[in-house]
Amino acid sequence: MFENGTQRLCPDLHLNLRGVVLCATLSLISAACGRSGDDRSAPSTVTIGTTYDADEWFLSPNWDVPAQHLVFLPLARLNEKGELEGRLATRWEHSPDRRHWTIYLRSDVRWHDGVPVTAHDIKFTMDLSSSREVLLAARDYTITVLDDTTYTVDYHGPGRDAVDEWRVYYPRHLLQDVDPSKLLEDEFWIHPVGNGPYRYVRHVPKTMIELEANPDYYAGRPMIERVIWKLGTSAVQELLAGNVDAIEWIDRLSVLRLRDDRRFHTYYDVTPGTAYALVWNHRLPKFRDAQVRRALTMAINRRELHRVLNLPDDLPIFEAQPTNRQYRRGEIPEPLPYDPEGARRLLTEAGWRDADGDGVRERAGQAFTFTVIVGGRQTEQQAAVYLQDQLRRVGIRMEIQQLSSVWVRLQAGDFEAVIERMFRSIDSKRWGMRRYLGSGGMVGYRNREAHALLEAASATADPDSLDAIYAELAVIFQADPPVTYLYPRVATNIVHRRIRGLASPFRANIAEYMHELWIEPVQSSSATR
Repeated sequence: MFENGTQRLCPDLHLNLRGVVLCATLSLISAACGRSGDDRSAPSTVTIGTTYDADEWFLSPNWDVPAQHLVFLPLARLNEKGELEGRLATRWEHSPDRRHWTIYLRSDVRWHDGVPVTAHDIKFTMDLSSSREVLLAARDYTITVLDDTTYTVDYHGPGRDAVDEWRVYYPRHLLQDVDPSKLLEDEFWIHPVGNGPYRYVRHVPKTMIELEANPDYYAGRPMIERVIWKLGTSAVQELLAGNVDAIEWIDRLSVLRLRDDRRFHTYYDVTPGTAYALVWNHRLPKFRDAQVRRALTMAINRRELHRVLNLPDDLPIFEAQPTNRQYRRGEIPEPLPYDPEGARRLLTEAGWRDADGDGVRERAGQAFTFTVIVGGRQTEQQAAVYLQDQLRRVGIRMEIQQLSSVWVRLQAGDFEAVIERMFRSIDSKRWGMRRYLGSGGMVGYRNREAHALLEAASATADPDSLDAIYAELAVIFQADPPVTYLYPRVATNIVHRRIRGLASPFRANIAEYMHELWIEPVQSSSATR
């Protein structure tokens, strides 16, 4: 829903316009600042910098980034409460097992060339994405168009959710003749024709992409007139210099650098279904004992770890990843506590004692030492150093090995412990929980009850059933932890304070919600440190 009414739109001259907006636009802005605060005709531009090496193919499925939502629409979007609200779709129905869906579309959405958006575009996109040549999605469904605004989806296996807030859809009339094997390299993605709140204007290769507000947008012309995407920049330096107004997916050290700068607000969203964990190799005798794994978990102050990594203070700590609904409702079971004395006691009971006084526990003549493998992400490396110190305090020596590809060692079973991300999603082919923790999984976890629950989760899409399954898993994992969950995925955006309408944790990404934002001028004295 749009937040409008009395919101002021007069832009502040600190918005970045250098090098990307014509001199005529600068003149308009100067004039606009003399207008009343509620004059919506005042032009406004927001410039976003990237923290990764993007290129002019930035809006193609190759990238699959939030910026795609500026130009293309999903079926639905999350509101402030984290609940789905229709965008392309007005409503949807499903069978009890979620295998059969009927989706009803809006009739007033047009592609930027004026052609109406229909259910044929949805079917085209879904079929193309799951084609053998493209393989961007699993082909486990049949989609049937009933009319221009209605279609059905029938899943061949277990039911799934046919409506989500991420997948966007493409124009059949412009892409149907493209060779699917060459789809991702087609020139369409450099100057795309979408159906979203912003239209493509121009780009400078490997430098910038310029978009303008879509006057034919079904929900009304966005209040922010232009969006400039600067590609491959030193985003933090650009933000501090005033050359960009926002950066998304910023690293944690940069958040620390910017958090006290009163010119900016920090917004974050949490994905509890993706979490980083200390993963143990259960095939090794030292990690086969559940009592030892509980001790290792209790030896780590995970709340303090979040502060060390400059993560939000209210991040959940869990033993099994909660569903999105459980996270929204705060239904997260109490995790194992930080209790170093309890950890020492459990290790001693398990036969691990420091008999020679060198600070490292031994059992049967073998010291409790192991190596943890970490990838190239800075946050994981920092976490490993912190864990090393925490475990040293209870008599365990942990070495750190950095590799470019943790996955290869994981897949081969050639590891003692790794810090890696895990998806709650059962059907994730690479990082899903069943791949890691199920029967025959990569880490050798042995718990028949947990295995049965993971199989049950793979056979249902019913949210009430999934809530119950993951609640049970949390109880099992507290007694018999297969991994030590460290922190969920956090995506952070730093945005100039005059850009209004964002909120954590469900409206945090500026690209996804740009069409609902507005600009308010700020006092110059309050815009400095």
